[in-house]
Amino acid sequence: MKRKLFTAVLSGLMVASSLVGCASGGVSDTEKTDSTVADTSSNENKQESGSNTEKKESLSGTLTFAIWDNNLNDFIEENDMIGKFQEQYPDIDIEVEKIKDDSEYWNAMKMRSSANQLPDVMFNKPFTLARFKDYLVDLSSTEACANNELAEGYAIDGKVLGIPMTSGYEYVYYWKDMFKEAGVEVPTTWPELEEVAKKLQDYYGKDNKDFMAIACGLKDEWPDYPYMEFMPALESGNGQNWNTMASQDEPFAEGTDVYKSYEKIYRLFTSGVLGKDPLGLGNDQVTSLFATKQAAIIALGDWGLQNIQNSGEDILELGTFYLPARNTVSDPYNVIVQGDSFMGVTKHSKNPEAAIAFVEWFYSDAWYPDFINYVSSASSMSNFPKDKDPILAQADELCPDKVLIMYDGGGDNFMAIQNETTFDYKKLGAQMLTQGFDLQATFGDLNSKWTKAREKLGIQ
Repeated sequence: MKRKLFTAVLSGLMVASSLVGCASGGVSDTEKTDSTVADTSSNENKQESGSNTEKKESLSGTLTFAIWDNNLNDFIEENDMIGKFQEQYPDIDIEVEKIKDDSEYWNAMKMRSSANQLPDVMFNKPFTLARFKDYLVDLSSTEACANNELAEGYAIDGKVLGIPMTSGYEYVYYWKDMFKEAGVEVPTTWPELEEVAKKLQDYYGKDNKDFMAIACGLKDEWPDYPYMEFMPALESGNGQNWNTMASQDEPFAEGTDVYKSYEKIYRLFTSGVLGKDPLGLGNDQVTSLFATKQAAIIALGDWGLQNIQNSGEDILELGTFYLPARNTVSDPYNVIVQGDSFMGVTKHSKNPEAAIAFVEWFYSDAWYPDFINYVSSASSMSNFPKDKDPILAQADELCPDKVLIMYDGGGDNFMAIQNETTFDYKKLGAQMLTQGFDLQATFGDLNSKWTKAREKLGIQ
């Protein structure tokens, strides 16, 4: 059995798997006549099993697997994945290349793609798949792709270039008892959200001047991301909205997804439902205030539940629903879902068949179930579902007709224009609360900058 364990820059890796054996006993002469079909089937199964075994044993070579995720690296080392993988593929050697962080990772991958030296197996983010699309093998025909709930949603030109390891959802957390006391129901449209927030603010704010119907720590700017980042994609159901913007001269013009969604957000943010000083509080502060019911609503990812639980407060009445971006109940109830850590095989691999076998194994019952139960993220595999926390599951119960929108964070063209124009959607959300802010003037200024940036950068 071959095995290499690299530390520092290279760290050992591989994946777990169990062999399923099939035993058959002898058959008497009188039984043979009545069991011809069964014997034929048994022989076919044996031949297929033998063929699979021979195929696995015929694969050999060394694979390099580049990662930056410390948690994944720790889990790989602690669970002897190289050894477990080699129980099925004894002649395939794995070298796990642990790179310091994601910034260094992308710099390294960019240089290595030019030098024809990409690793056999690499990870991508939604927004880097397009960047490396010419270097990645199509995994559409794999079993891992067939069982993955998100992979096809991120296909580029009809090709699945990576299999996402996990999926992430965004939630609106709320206090059910506070809703009940104020006489409001969970909103299912944006106008209902505005109305519910205003009623909550009026009801509790009359006795508590520091009350926030919606907690949003805009001192940190980034906590407005459930609104400013995701609303344009929710507005039209286009998870590629940032890439669409990169192809437009005036993406902030009236009638566009960004225009319509940011008008909604501006109306909500400036209605008083964020409390008296949303720019003076950061995310940790407003999360703590929400946990003590000084606020009725807070929008955070699935990771936010742990932060609320860590407050030590009673969460018996804590509930969740999905942000209702739609205008009417007849519109689709779009819900953001993000794939993360897309495992792909590069065209630079000298052992592509072995690399694809590794990907298949990684998402099989030999390894994936243990891994997904180790991390806090949701499963991306339909054949290995992971039960949501009961609090998070309430959102699904309230929204059985949700439409999942596969979110893409924006490709290279969008990011180049974004840097050139200094457009920062999270910062813009906080600016909406500043004195003298003019949304229409801001739209006009952004359109002008966007047009000039596309021309300067030569982006079509």
